Parts: sequence; structure tokens; C-alpha cells
Amino acid sequence: MDKVNRKTDPMGRAIAEYHKTGKAKKLKVFSPMFEEDELPLPTLFRSYDEMPEIEQKALNLAKGKTLDVGAGSGCHSLVLQDRGIDITAIDISPYSVETMKERGVKKVFEQDFFTLKGQYDTILMLMNGIGIMGTLERMSVFFKLLDRILAPRGQVLCDSSDICYVYETDDGIIELPDDMEYYGEISFQMQYKDTIGEPFDWLYIDADTLMMKAEENGYAVEVLAEGNHYDYLARITKIA
Repeated sequence: MDKVNRKTDPMGRAIAEYHKTGKAKKLKVFSPMFEEDELPLPTLFRSYDEMPEIEQKALNLAKGKTLDVGAGSGCHSLVLQDRGIDITAIDISPYSVETMKERGVKKVFEQDFFTLKGQYDTILMLMNGIGIMGTLERMSVFFKLLDRILAPRGQVLCDSSDICYVYETDDGIIELPDDMEYYGEISFQMQYKDTIGEPFDWLYIDADTLMMKAEENGYAVEVLAEGNHYDYLARITKIA
């Protein structure tokens, strides 16, 4: 995923304005799943106590040299930094990177995850961060990257959601549109004021499919917790 141009970075702009003023207009989200939705900006600035249990558990399990992927406003990085964890935050949004620096994140870079170098003991991909894969086909790219950047005995802590309920009939049968191969492959587009982002693919991967894809690539998946909205927290590790 390439770095974002400021002119097409609605989420980053919204994060920056909310940080500076404490208020912002609607960050609109468009998708074939719904005509229009809104991403509440305060949730991107929440404290540890305001986070769902799944995210709290992930932060409590972080250890060693840690990477926060798609760190946004830096809320997870700041918690770990305050705990003395060696945390590096990355995001492709220049607005978000500037905001994190202003909020006090010490190690933050405008960086594409897929071109990352170095090795990490813990890789955090929260708020459905693994969704940046976009499609199931790209999961193999993800695991090849882990071969390079995940330290020996390292872990990936990620959360996602099983959204099969969106396409489930009253009889429990999943009926997909003709042009959809997997129900978790969704396209989105965002808008903040007059800033309109480029359409992008996002992946909601169910736990069973994640386990299957991981095993195909020499990794194991352990589901650590389940939330109240079809979401779950998983730990990914290399099979010895």
C-alpha cells in the first residue's frame, strides 16, 4: 500500500483536525455494504480504559521490540510507550504521522508496511489492522513479509471480524452476490469535508480462514478472545 497524498487523505486530515481542535466534521465511509456510514473520530483517540477488552488484551500481551501498524492517532502506541515498551508506530498517512509526533509518540514513521525492514518481537495490527491485505489472495504476501520481519519466537496480535451474518439468510445459508468470491472482501471509500480518498480494498477474515491461510504458509493461529460484535483477537506465530 503506497503512502497517501494529503489531497486524498480524508482520514488523516480528520485525525489532524480533531487533534488540533477537539472537534471535527463527519468522516464519511462509503461501501457496497451500505450507502453511507460514519467513523466516530473520538474512538481513534481513546484511552486504555476506553478501549474494548480485545484491544486491552492485545496491549497487555505486547512484549519486546513492538511495531504498531496503521497507528492512526497513536492511541495504542502511547499506552505501550508509557509502559516502557520499545514501540515503533507506522502509518502511510502524513497527517497521522504528524499528529502522532505532536501527541508525543517518540518513534513514528511514514512507512508502507509492505516495504518494511527490520525485525520485531510483536507486531500489532489492531482495529482490524490485518484488513490492509485487502483480499485473501494477498495473504500469502503477508506471510512472506512475516518471514522477513517477525523475530524468532515473535508474535502478530491482530483483530478481525467474521461478517458472514451480513449475507446470511433466515435459513442460515450464506448467499453472496455473483461478483463476490469471499464475503469478507469489501471495498471502501472515505470523505472528510471536500477531501475524497481513493477507493481501497479491505479484508474481514474469519478465524477459520485465517487459520487455514496461516497453516498453508507455515504459521499457526490462536484465537485469544472473542468480542460482542463477531470480532476476535488472534495471535499468529511461526510454526517451529
